[in-house]
Amino acid sequence: MEHNPNSSRTDRKLIERNRRNQMKALYSKLNSLIPHHNSRESTSLPDQLGEAANYIKRLQTNLERMKERKDSLLGVERSTNTSRSSGPRSPQIQIQEMGSSLVIGLIAGSNSQFIFNETIRFLHEEGAEIVNASFSVVDDNVFHTIHLTVGESYAPDYGAAARISERLQKFVNDIADA
Repeated sequence: MEHNPNSSRTDRKLIERNRRNQMKALYSKLNSLIPHHNSRESTSLPDQLGEAANYIKRLQTNLERMKERKDSLLGVERSTNTSRSSGPRSPQIQIQEMGSSLVIGLIAGSNSQFIFNETIRFLHEEGAEIVNASFSVVDDNVFHTIHLTVGESYAPDYGAAARISERLQKFVNDIADA
């Protein structure tokens, strides 16, 4: 079996050309993902990579800032590991009344699943129609949001909203005192 040096060299050149073409396609894809202020000028490859790195850093900074803003809007402080072991948090409830509609915000510890179930049970007992219910978990807290209407759409029961608010506040306060 003869070994042809020209064939080996041609193979290496072909492999290297394919590698360069693949890298060029990847650079082009990366460059297409970042916004450009001066799209008319063609920039060098090192400048494109630097611009991409700076863009990614800006995205990371914006993400952190948005997380902090979300936490501040939800009333949650970023906690350290030592403050997490301070024990279970008492549930909190906020109720916004808008005519025959209510929006209930319930914040409870992750170990307090029964609070949501009891809240739903209370609402059904009062004849409320649940339009939407959702939750999100942040650290050891569960944020529940429940949108509901009380009474019929043609004859809203404004007293039911007050009864529901009163009953839920009492329920949450009883749990907090226990």
